[in-house]
Amino acid sequence: MYKKLLWFIAGMHIITRLKQSIVAGLGVTFGIATFITLISFMTGLNGLLDGLTLDRTPHIHLYNETGPTKVQPLDLVAGTPTDWHLIRSVKPKPQQSRIHAAPTLIKAISTFPEVAAVAPQVSTQAFYTAGAIDLNGLIAGIDVEQEERWYKLGDYVSPGSIVALSQNDNAIIVGAGVAKKLSVGIGNKIQLVSPRGNSLSLKIVGTYQSGLAEVDDVQSYVNLKTAQRLIGEPDSYITDINIKLHDLEQAFPLAQRLERLYDIKAVDIGTANAQFDTGTSIRNIITYAVSITLLIVAGFGIYNILNMFIQEKMNDIAILKATGFSGADVMKIFIIQAMTIGLAGGTVGLLLGWIFSYTISRIPFEIEALPTVTTYPINFNLTYYFIGIAFALIATFFAGYLPASRARKMDPVDVLRRQ
Repeated sequence: MYKKLLWFIAGMHIITRLKQSIVAGLGVTFGIATFITLISFMTGLNGLLDGLTLDRTPHIHLYNETGPTKVQPLDLVAGTPTDWHLIRSVKPKPQQSRIHAAPTLIKAISTFPEVAAVAPQVSTQAFYTAGAIDLNGLIAGIDVEQEERWYKLGDYVSPGSIVALSQNDNAIIVGAGVAKKLSVGIGNKIQLVSPRGNSLSLKIVGTYQSGLAEVDDVQSYVNLKTAQRLIGEPDSYITDINIKLHDLEQAFPLAQRLERLYDIKAVDIGTANAQFDTGTSIRNIITYAVSITLLIVAGFGIYNILNMFIQEKMNDIAILKATGFSGADVMKIFIIQAMTIGLAGGTVGLLLGWIFSYTISRIPFEIEALPTVTTYPINFNLTYYFIGIAFALIATFFAGYLPASRARKMDPVDVLRRQ
C-alpha cells in the first residue's frame, strides 16, 4: 500500500505537469532516436568499407619475395669484431615466382588448427589483346569454389556469373576497367599473351568490379588450370597461397611461424592493411564519440527540466514532509517520476530510431564503382538498442536523483514560512 501511494503521487506529478513531462520525454526520445540512427548508419558504412578490403584480402598471404640474399658470402668470413664489411651493388637473388612443393605445403598448412581454408593461386602478368589494342594487366588463376566460399568473389561480379568460370576452362572474368578500355563485354573473345609469348583466346563470362579503379583497370580472373596453361607450367605450379583463419587475431603470430617453418614470405592482413586499419579505428572513434555526446546532451536536458520541475514543486514537497513523508520517500517519488519519463521516452526513441534507420536502408544508393550495393548500408545490431535504453534509464535516474537529493534535505518549515 505504501509503495502504491508513492507511485500514485509520482503519477499525479507527471499528469499535473503533463506538458513539461512530455518535453522531458521528447528530450530522451530524440536523443535515443538520433543515437540509434547515427550509430546504425555509421557502423553499417564502416562495415561496407571494411568488406570492400577485408573480404578480398587473405588473412595470410604466402609467396616468394624477390630480393638480395640475406647472408652474403663476405658475412661468412671470420674476422675480428672491429672489421668492417662493405658490399656494393648487391643484386637480387635469382629466384622463381613459384612456391616450391606447393601441393605438399598446402596439405601441411591445412592441418593447422588455426586455419579455416587454404586457397592456391597463380599470378602472372599478361597482355590483353582485342583488335589493335594491347593492354598490360594482371591475371589471377584461382580455385573458383574456394574463392567464392571464402572471399565472396561472386559479390563483385556484375554482370555475369562466377559459376560460368568454374564450368569453362576457356573463360575469363575481366576487370571493369579492362572491359571498358577494350570495348568488350559478356560473350566477347579476348586474347591473352603471357610474358613467355604463350597466347590463349578466352571468352568473357563476367565483369569484376571491386570499387578500386587501380585494381579494376588491370585485374582479371581465370581458372587455376587456365593460368598454368597460359604460362606453360604443370598443375603443381603455384605462385601464391592464400590462408583464411578462424580467428583474425592469430594472423600475425601464425605468419611469423610459417616464415620460420617453410622459409617463405608470409604477410598477415594487419601488416598488409595497416593504413586501412588506422582509418577504420579513427572512424569508429568518431562514431562512438558523437553518439555518446548526443546521449549526454539528452541527459542534461532531462536534468534541467526535472530541476525546474522540482523547484516548482517545493510547496508540494514541504507539505509531503510536513504530513509525515520522509526525505527518502520524497526522493523515491521524484526518481520514480524521472525513471518513468526515461522509460517511456527511451522506448519511443528506440522505435523512432528503428523507423529512421529502416527508412535510410531503403533509400537507393547506386554507384558505378559498387554494382552490388543498391541501398545505404545500415547495421541493425540489437546491442545498440540495449545500449540506448540502458543509457536512457541511467541518465534519467541521475537527472532525477541529483535534484531530488536536494529536495530530500529541504526543511519544510523554511519553505512554508516564505509563503
